[in-house]
Amino acid sequence: MDERVDRTEADVEPAPLSRETRVARPSRLRRLVIPVILIAVVLGVGWYWWSHHAPQPAGRGGAAQAAPPQPVGAATIDKGDIRIVLNELGTVTPLATVTVKTQINGQLVDVGFKEGQVVKKNDFLAQIDPRPFQVTLEQAQGQLAHDQGLLQQAQTNLKRFQTLGRQDSIAQQQVDDQRYLVAQDIGTVQSDQAQVDSANLNLTYCHIVSPIEGQIGLRQVDAGNYVQTSDPNGVVVITQMQPISVIFSVPEDNLPDIIQRLHTGATLSVEAYDRANVRKLATGQLGTLDNQIDTTTGTLKLRAMFDNQDELLYPNQFVNARLLVNTMQDTVRVPVPAVQRGEPGTFVYVINANNTVSVRPVKLGPTDGGYAAVLSGLQPGDRVVTDGTDRLRDGAAVTVPAPGQTPGRGQGRTGQAASPGQTAQPGQPAQPGQSAQPGQTPPEPGQRPDGQRGQRHSTPPQ
Repeated sequence: MDERVDRTEADVEPAPLSRETRVARPSRLRRLVIPVILIAVVLGVGWYWWSHHAPQPAGRGGAAQAAPPQPVGAATIDKGDIRIVLNELGTVTPLATVTVKTQINGQLVDVGFKEGQVVKKNDFLAQIDPRPFQVTLEQAQGQLAHDQGLLQQAQTNLKRFQTLGRQDSIAQQQVDDQRYLVAQDIGTVQSDQAQVDSANLNLTYCHIVSPIEGQIGLRQVDAGNYVQTSDPNGVVVITQMQPISVIFSVPEDNLPDIIQRLHTGATLSVEAYDRANVRKLATGQLGTLDNQIDTTTGTLKLRAMFDNQDELLYPNQFVNARLLVNTMQDTVRVPVPAVQRGEPGTFVYVINANNTVSVRPVKLGPTDGGYAAVLSGLQPGDRVVTDGTDRLRDGAAVTVPAPGQTPGRGQGRTGQAASPGQTAQPGQPAQPGQSAQPGQTPPEPGQRPDGQRGQRHSTPPQ
């Protein structure tokens, strides 16, 4: 019994040892992880301290702290005239365009114009065969003569009947009937006369003339064709070229300024430029305004008149119309390249007396060419930066090149600017920090600057 108990105890004792072994494994992992974490924390703190407190190389930090003055271009604020101009897209529109059509039906026997010809009013254009209408005229004239004879006969009989009526030789009814017959013959003669006039008018229509002065377009029909009044294209199209107009639209917000100028009796100038808005085609003046605003676009149509003596304006041509509304005279202006836009809004870099720049907000007005009107922020005599503003900041030091130089000029090939008062002389290239003296020549290849030739040195044998 004792031996069995001892065996049982011996079998039970290893089990607790197995649990201890399981518990020991995680404790070993903890002992390994904690040092690794501590090492990582130390390295991170060290890198942070080194990156924020370690001295920076002189080529980067030193250059940023002691940056050289920035070469810039400058301009002086002055006063001048600023034009208030509205630049709108317009269409060249002729004052008269006529499609010449025949007013009678007939054969076209003659064409008396050439394509592109400039004609005046009542110049001959085409001829329609007049023979049928001449025959009609003769018939109407014959009928008129016949009815005029009947009218004269009725009028003579009326006089006789009136005499006999006064003598009570005939009844009064017979006299009245004769009077009515004369009235009927008068109406017939008038109708015949109208037929004669109509035939004469048709003969006139056979001879087609120009209704206006202008330039002839391409011929729509050739001689020998039978033309009718229902033909849609007609015979030819004539367009008036001189004078000519340009119709363009302006926003309704600009309408009060335009009307105010017109009420003062001013003549508003209009310049027409090509589609690219580069070449000036003609100069005219504002002619008239439309009588209502287009509600879909909020614009009003205007018509400008041009003499067009050189015929650079052509019908239906797209142009850029520049309407001069007003001129701001003797106003403060700033060059457009000097105007910057950023967080402060619209601003400029003003050059101070100590050759540093300061940011100054400005309020601008209309722009004309290369200048913008200054409403506030600048005064005549202030100097502003116009070139080299990309690397400037408030308080930065700048240098203004002499007249005739551009910013950045004067740097040598070595990347260093020549020292003040030192210039490169002919015969010797300028070296960094030293200028060439007169009479010195460049060193020959293989010769040192002191005049001694360089020698090759070989390694002595060991």
